[in-house]
Amino acid sequence: MTEPRPRPLLGKPLADRVTRGVQAALAGWDSQPGLVSVLASEDPASRVYVESKARRAGRLGVRFLVRDLGPETAQEELHAVLRDLSADPKVHGIVLELPLAPHLDSDAALLHLAPRKDVEGLTPANLALVAAGREPEALLPPTPRSVRFLLREALGDDLRGRRVALIGPGRTVGRPLIFMLNNRGVTVTVCNEHTRDLAEVLAPQDAVVVAVGRAGLLRPEHVWPHHIVIDAGINVTPGGVVGDALPDLPVRAQTPVPGGVGPLTSALMYQNLVRAVRLGRGEPVE
Repeated sequence: MTEPRPRPLLGKPLADRVTRGVQAALAGWDSQPGLVSVLASEDPASRVYVESKARRAGRLGVRFLVRDLGPETAQEELHAVLRDLSADPKVHGIVLELPLAPHLDSDAALLHLAPRKDVEGLTPANLALVAAGREPEALLPPTPRSVRFLLREALGDDLRGRRVALIGPGRTVGRPLIFMLNNRGVTVTVCNEHTRDLAEVLAPQDAVVVAVGRAGLLRPEHVWPHHIVIDAGINVTPGGVVGDALPDLPVRAQTPVPGGVGPLTSALMYQNLVRAVRLGRGEPVE
């Protein structure tokens, strides 16, 4: 008897719902918000992401600009550009495309980006608000927020008391997600790629989130039939883009890569742009 295939947990239906909300908000404004992507590397994936942002911006009616500083730019030049954009009233959202060129310090650069224009939620000020449980005042990182959206879709809107294992407490996904889940009453078990007896650790969990950046890390022998698996890993292989979990695990539901976390993350970044404009105006946000 063959194992039943897991139910795919797709990001696009949720992304479409978020996008409709963004479109409704933009339709009520007299002017277009401005979004700027800052490039300071020769990373090909970053350029692909920028092109994707540009296409979505065009569909939404957002003014989208690219500041390509090139891979040889100096740290101080990058800081100056971020400060200038932060002070520009025509710019409502800024994305510092990571990774930067190897000689650049992203943590130092993010200190020069205005938190209220940080649509990827990576500045220390936004992360501190999340950690303090003050999410309504923050711009939340879209990828961790996408994970939480998908968990609510699979487990129900009220996550209080749920048990979720996080494999990969990295800076951009895992660490903020720990606080974002805790803010919703989730009991979080933090693991990493070196965790021993992983199947035993994961057995009592309702869901498993994996965000390490290591293809094939989560395998059938690690999971249980009752699990929801959210795969936030991105790995470029000769066969294409894959996640951190093997596909078609014997679980209740699993996000595919691509098609799971990614589409929703992109939509939530534009929702952050709407939030950034409202926060800048002193308006309440959810």
